[in-house]
Amino acid sequence: MSRNASGSFVARNTGMQTPDLRSFAHALEGTGADHSALLDIVGDASFVLLGEGSHGTHDFYHERAEITRRLIVEKGFRAVAVEADWPDSYRVNRYVRRESDDRDANAALSGFERFPTWMWRNTVVLEFVEWLRDVNAARATNDRTGFYGMDLYSLFNSMEAVVEYLDRVDPEAARRARYRYSCFEHFGEDSQAYGYTASFDLSRSCEDEAVNQLVEMQRRAMDYLNRTGGDDFFDAEQNARLVKNAEEYYRSMFRGRQSSWNLRDTHMTETIEALVSYLRRHGRAPKIVVWAHNSHLGDARATEMGARGELNVGQLVRQKYGDGTLLVGFTTYSGTVTAAADWDEPGERKRVRPALPDSYELGFHELQIPRFFVDLRNGARKSLLLSKPRLERAIGVIYRPETERVSHYFRADMPRQFDAVYHLDATRAVEPLEKPERWHDVEPPETYPSGM
Repeated sequence: MSRNASGSFVARNTGMQTPDLRSFAHALEGTGADHSALLDIVGDASFVLLGEGSHGTHDFYHERAEITRRLIVEKGFRAVAVEADWPDSYRVNRYVRRESDDRDANAALSGFERFPTWMWRNTVVLEFVEWLRDVNAARATNDRTGFYGMDLYSLFNSMEAVVEYLDRVDPEAARRARYRYSCFEHFGEDSQAYGYTASFDLSRSCEDEAVNQLVEMQRRAMDYLNRTGGDDFFDAEQNARLVKNAEEYYRSMFRGRQSSWNLRDTHMTETIEALVSYLRRHGRAPKIVVWAHNSHLGDARATEMGARGELNVGQLVRQKYGDGTLLVGFTTYSGTVTAAADWDEPGERKRVRPALPDSYELGFHELQIPRFFVDLRNGARKSLLLSKPRLERAIGVIYRPETERVSHYFRADMPRQFDAVYHLDATRAVEPLEKPERWHDVEPPETYPSGM
């Protein structure tokens, strides 16, 4: 194969034996065997990181949930860590572990009120959460699979959770925590306003207060563990750690993207490490499946991100655990996606433009296999499509098709970035539990690329 002027891949006769990527692609047929090829290469790995090419594609969520079901049942995975805030996810954790009063999965997910709500309040996550609760019902309490958040946007909610915990177990320590955290009160609950002010006026930084609160809780860990048991203290300690890291993150936002990105992904990796320790303390194998965007879970060193000094979760976990880690990416060629036009605006059902020339997505599309899986660690990497870096699409919670190349593509070496990839050629938007007013008003199809 070679590439013509339009960027399409066409056959050529060179006399050389270039592997055909089609021979390595496992077609997905919508059956229970779809993910057997992935389960085979998981082997004894303790960390399976499942990405997504957007935060609003039903098919990515659905396939991740199906894979995770099998990892839990067949491979003994005991934690699902997701790109979401800790307090909201911990409420779901209590529900799936059958330790809460929430009446159903919808109620358990109701803590997800911050933009973008559709990331976790959607029909696929709702069904998965209910399934996980049912599976846990047949297990001993200490052997139930949990659901945890890795992100650090919940600065104020996490402070509240720390104080509420201390109110129950140590009222005097709660008084000290309130005093320390009162440093943030001047900014209401506007984390970015705090970060902007503290980045330019260090005298208004609350860094010392956040650090001191975490240090005090860690120093008194054994006392608190004896009073309340491991789970309640673990939750409170994670919230205190989140406050410390979020305080630094919001200050770093005004120093540049690299600094804030690295702090955020380092925090997410620290959360995974905390889960490893937690599972070991409870006599459980530290086997964790992670759900987050491709940009967080593919090894940053194989992308433009790494070239500009950014690291990510996939890189850090792979560096520490090596063959115990499996990084899996998800891509699509076209379809629809739930995304906003700008930050904090309502989600819309937008049409995903066909992939650009010289992109992996276009190359996968031209294989003419609607949905498939490829193990990138074997001979597939010698195929023409995978033999050199190409463009890769990334849609987050915002989609701006009018600036598609600048806003949503970066260059990557996919066989180094991921261990395996799923390509789902035509995909549809994830369905929010509360659909925004204009969500049903999807754009009409366009006759890309001619415009005619």
